[in-house]
Amino acid sequence: MKGNFYDSERVALFIDGANLYSAARSLGFDIDYRRLLKVFREKGRLVRAYYYTALIEDQEYSPIRPLIDWLDYNGYTMVTKPTKEFTDAMGRRKIKGNMDIELAIDVLEMAEHLDHVILFSGDGDFRRLVEAVQRRGLRVSVVSTIKSSPPMVADELRRQADDFIELSELAPLIARNPSERPQRPATAEPDDAPAEHLMRSSA
Repeated sequence: MKGNFYDSERVALFIDGANLYSAARSLGFDIDYRRLLKVFREKGRLVRAYYYTALIEDQEYSPIRPLIDWLDYNGYTMVTKPTKEFTDAMGRRKIKGNMDIELAIDVLEMAEHLDHVILFSGDGDFRRLVEAVQRRGLRVSVVSTIKSSPPMVADELRRQADDFIELSELAPLIARNPSERPQRPATAEPDDAPAEHLMRSSA
């Protein structure tokens, strides 16, 4: 995996759940979040791993709930909020579940306790956040992909980051082995498509 890491660095992961899910799916693999945590624990002093996702309210069963519960018990700090339903100008029902503000606030609040921020998102809206964190003396690596069609990472975000980690090159280290028997709920992701795609398309 490309990217500069130092053993003494205080590192935190900030995972835009819907964005990372879409990027991995565009590359044709599912993420094993246990392996992902292990990879970055070996790269430095992992302070925190945040995972951000919106939840659809009033559903008897949310397909992403097993994954959220597993992450919550296995080293991740979960940040969730309910989606908001609205009607657009054409009278179509839309659901909005954008977690950008929550992620940005957490990065800024954690900055004084960190040396290196790992941002799992390709969203160009985060460029100013990356710039602000860099002014505080932190390094920022962005994890996304340019191998998908279209690329999942905004060019301005990629240019602003200190390092860009191509998700397809990270895949051998963090992909779930398809030959393994699925370990629900740890690998609940294949069933998360309805919820995560809904959030990504409406964010």
